[in-house]
Amino acid sequence: MLRLNNIEVIYLNVILVLKGVSLEVPEGNIVALLGANGAGKSTTLKAISGILYTEEGEVTDGSIEWDGQRIDRTNPEDIVRLGIVQVFEGRPMFEHLTVEEDLKVGAYTRSDVAGVRRDLDMVYSYFPRLKEFRHATTGYLSGGERQMVVLGRALMSRPKLMLLDEPSLGLSPILVREIFDIIKRINTEEKTSILLVEQNAKAALELADYGYVMENGRVVMDGPAEKLRDNEDIKEFYLGLSKLGQRRSYKEVKHYKRRKRWLA
Repeated sequence: MLRLNNIEVIYLNVILVLKGVSLEVPEGNIVALLGANGAGKSTTLKAISGILYTEEGEVTDGSIEWDGQRIDRTNPEDIVRLGIVQVFEGRPMFEHLTVEEDLKVGAYTRSDVAGVRRDLDMVYSYFPRLKEFRHATTGYLSGGERQMVVLGRALMSRPKLMLLDEPSLGLSPILVREIFDIIKRINTEEKTSILLVEQNAKAALELADYGYVMENGRVVMDGPAEKLRDNEDIKEFYLGLSKLGQRRSYKEVKHYKRRKRWLA
């Protein structure tokens, strides 16, 4: 469904951030993209959704394909119309709007009024709390409620693929479980594919079908989620400490092998 073929991304015409990243998101799957801060995960999502230009970045090599069609030179609005929507880290929202008004912003590319009304009811079925607060101003919501709003707003665009950037950030363990359970329901019930960026590797790999691990702008490991979940190197990488208490990079882990770059 989605394929990245050896893409490179440069910021400000000089800073090379992604260095030949290749990955796939099959239709109907949840794929986790893992890595430490600065690994290039968010940049990968922005390359897919077409918004790199807002930070003076661009895809300078490789290609991004959606259902066999290249989209790496496509406007962000047209990418949304194709069915790809990004949910940003930090839960940005229109804080002066009510919850319901903010949700309806997600349907700005749609003209089917009846369908928008049905999908609003669908969002409220996933997030009953939002229906209760539908007339409240979004700026006064809690972190968990704000995460529900941005997920609901994304659903209002009728996405085929959701790009989720750190949905668990700053949430309590109980709320993380609640949000991840809803993400799984959306994937199962709406048949929505999901590319999930997460630093909470354990939670992400319990949710995902497949995973990729990034370090310094490259994919260094990938595989079925259950295999990555049990991989000792992954555990050590995310703990950040060796058995001797020394901090190590992923390259220094005993069984590290650099993943071969895919040919475009």
